[in-house]
Amino acid sequence: MARSGRPMRTHTHQEFEAELRNLKDRLLSMGGRCEQMISTAVRAFEDRDEALAREVMEADRNMNEDELAVDELAVRILALRQPVGRDLRFAVAAVKASTDLERIGDESVNIAERVVEMEPVEHLSPPGSKLPEMAQRAEAMLRDALNSLVEEDPNKARDVFAQDDAVDDIYTEVMQLCLDYMKDDPSRIPDGMRICNCAKYVERIADHATNIAEMVIFMVEGRDVRHGHG
Repeated sequence: MARSGRPMRTHTHQEFEAELRNLKDRLLSMGGRCEQMISTAVRAFEDRDEALAREVMEADRNMNEDELAVDELAVRILALRQPVGRDLRFAVAAVKASTDLERIGDESVNIAERVVEMEPVEHLSPPGSKLPEMAQRAEAMLRDALNSLVEEDPNKARDVFAQDDAVDDIYTEVMQLCLDYMKDDPSRIPDGMRICNCAKYVERIADHATNIAEMVIFMVEGRDVRHGHG
C-alpha cells in the first residue's frame, strides 16, 4: 500500500522518448569525434606533424568517456524501462555501436603513434600517397553509417557495405606498393612497415563502420546480417 500524501511516480512516454533521443545524441557526438580524429590523424600522416598526432592521442580520452556514458545510458534504459521490439534493439545496437566507435578512435591513435615514429619527408612515398584516399573513403563510410542510424534507414546502411569493397581494393594496392617500395631499397623497410600498419588501421576503421551499418539493419528490421549481408 502506498504511503498517503506521496503518490507513486510513473514514467511517462515523453520521458522515455527523451532518454532514447539522448542516447542517440551521445552516439552521434561520439561519431563526430571519431570523424575528427580520423581526419586529424591522416593530416598528421601527410604532413608528418607530431603536434597533430598528439592531438589525436589526447582526444582518445574523451572517446573513452563517451563510450562509458553511452553504455551507462543504455543499461539504464534496459533496466528501468524494459523496452521491447525496436526500442530494445536500439538500446542493444547503441552499446555495440559505441564499442565500434571507441575502437575507431583507437585505430586513429594507432595512426598517430606511427606518425610520431616516422621521419619527416618532403613528399609522400608511392604507398603513402594512397593512404589519404583510403582514409577519406573509410571516413565517408562512417559518416554514412551514422546517417543511416539517425534516419533509421536500412537501405542507406546497406550502401556502406559496397563502399567497404573499394577500401579493401585500395588496401590491397597499398600493400603491393609497400612491398615494391621496400624491395627496391631495404633502407625503406622501417618506413614501409609503418605505412603498411597505417593502411591496416584504416582498413579496420572501415570494418567498424560496416559493423555499425549492420547494427542499423538489426535495429530497424530485426535481422542479423553480420555474417553475410542480407
